[in-house]
Amino acid sequence: MSISNTEKEIECVIHWFSGWSGMQKGDFLKDLVDKANPVSIDTLFDSMHQLKVNDRPPSIFQCQLKLFTQWFESWTESDRNNLIIKLQEVSPDFVKQFNELVSTAS
Repeated sequence: MSISNTEKEIECVIHWFSGWSGMQKGDFLKDLVDKANPVSIDTLFDSMHQLKVNDRPPSIFQCQLKLFTQWFESWTESDRNNLIIKLQEVSPDFVKQFNELVSTAS
């Protein structure tokens, strides 16, 4: 049985997630919460901050987040929910924190 490109992308994100440090997971959590809620002024400023010119090349983590953002934008609501389900399987505490932050930000 063949899996779709989106399913492969989700599996890739889960694989990356398992190798990220606590700080990186925290950055990913913030990014995920920002994507789950309407654009706020803080999100706008964070996006502008990411656009600044830097002498150093991006880290692997930054490249992973950029790729995740590109994929996420093309996913359906069902695909996005599937990502959360997969994250729940590997890190229930992360998803609990995500749900709490999303509910308080709404």
